[in-house]
Amino acid sequence: MQDVKHDEIRQAVRQTYGQIAQSEAACGCGPSCCDSGTPPGSAKAASVGLGYSQQDVDAVPDGANMGLGCGNPQAIAALKSGEVVLDLGSGGGFDCFLAARQVGEPGHVIGVDMTPDMLSKARGNARKGGYNNVEFRLGEIEHLPVADGTVDVIISNCVINLSPDKQQVFRDAFRALKPGGRLAISDIVATAVLPEEARRDLALYTGCMAGASLIGELEAMMRSAGFEQVSVTPKDASRAFIRDWAPGRKIEDFVVSAHIEAIKPLGK
Repeated sequence: MQDVKHDEIRQAVRQTYGQIAQSEAACGCGPSCCDSGTPPGSAKAASVGLGYSQQDVDAVPDGANMGLGCGNPQAIAALKSGEVVLDLGSGGGFDCFLAARQVGEPGHVIGVDMTPDMLSKARGNARKGGYNNVEFRLGEIEHLPVADGTVDVIISNCVINLSPDKQQVFRDAFRALKPGGRLAISDIVATAVLPEEARRDLALYTGCMAGASLIGELEAMMRSAGFEQVSVTPKDASRAFIRDWAPGRKIEDFVVSAHIEAIKPLGK
């Protein structure tokens, strides 16, 4: 039965973000984003509010920044020239294209997304922008389509909360990283146990809220997967924009955006 529930969640997430990919409007997180959408310029403004620079949001092709994040993983990734970067849930390619500038031609960026429409959108954006060091692969973040020990840095922006099997996400991330490789993730985490009614709300799940795990649970998952130097840093100011994702639901009392970092030990 658990497998059935997991598949139901994945199908709902795939359908929701497939609709977003097909829409010409930008779209933030939240249960009604596919119904309303926001003008593309609003996605740029939202991203600046999340910590990206104006130069960042202006540098990528139109349509790459879809306003789906909850932070800026680039701010903690400390990417270097020549590194191999893997983006979990790459969407329209926004973070991949920013990473590509930092790692340069000697480096390589791989975006993974389980939604075919998102992949098509991202690949089109890559062609428009002439990104020769970026590729996009179809796959689930629990079972990454990359070889063992081939990635220097894994980034992700508001995606792991959508997985029904986060422990497996961290296990496979550990597998994909080179020894000494690192996680640099922005995501939604729970600071208190969500009410049962909220946790059962599939719209809140696909809207990046109901699937959030408690901070202590996430730390335990990463350590169980083998990671060291685990750090989850909540961003309390994010409650202001999370409030807008589900107006009147008080969901901001339970979840917050956070920076999530960890290292795969040398010799592992």
